[in-house]
Amino acid sequence: MNTNRHVFAHCPHCRAAMIRQMEGGLERPVCPDCGFVQYLNPAPGAGVIVMRGHRVCLVKRKFAPKQGQWCLPTGFMEWDEDVQLTARREAQEETGLEVRLTSLYAVESGILPPDIPVLVIFYRAEETGGRLQAGDDAAEAEFFALDDLPEPIAFAAHRKVLNRLSAEMADSPQPPQER
Repeated sequence: MNTNRHVFAHCPHCRAAMIRQMEGGLERPVCPDCGFVQYLNPAPGAGVIVMRGHRVCLVKRKFAPKQGQWCLPTGFMEWDEDVQLTARREAQEETGLEVRLTSLYAVESGILPPDIPVLVIFYRAEETGGRLQAGDDAAEAEFFALDDLPEPIAFAAHRKVLNRLSAEMADSPQPPQER
């Protein structure tokens, strides 16, 4: 990953040219005049796992990156949100479903193409209202059997979560009648 493309050429505080130096055990962009350090931290996001029996809700991406590929309903946190609100908002925006978060399921690191590091917090959730329909940046929203998922799944972190979920469901008894 080329982190140089994200580095400020000039300090956002005093406009001095940034240099690279060791800071906190890593070489980082640092302002030699005022001491500002540019940390290249991952962007936090949240996703939801909504099940109907052994079927999981996925959305088809409407826009790049990974346009036309499938993923769990997921999105980035806004500056004024906590991560649980982000998960509920993204579920409603992308699927039309209102959800209640039931448990933390996984925390995964990944790369959003072309090279943005992300940290995604995935929650298990249950439907509390709404109607399944694609919205926001989703072209489609559907429930799929875990043993018959569409391809391709857009992101490695989502594939990892879906594989874990599939393995867990394979070991569990048959679910009650699906809606």
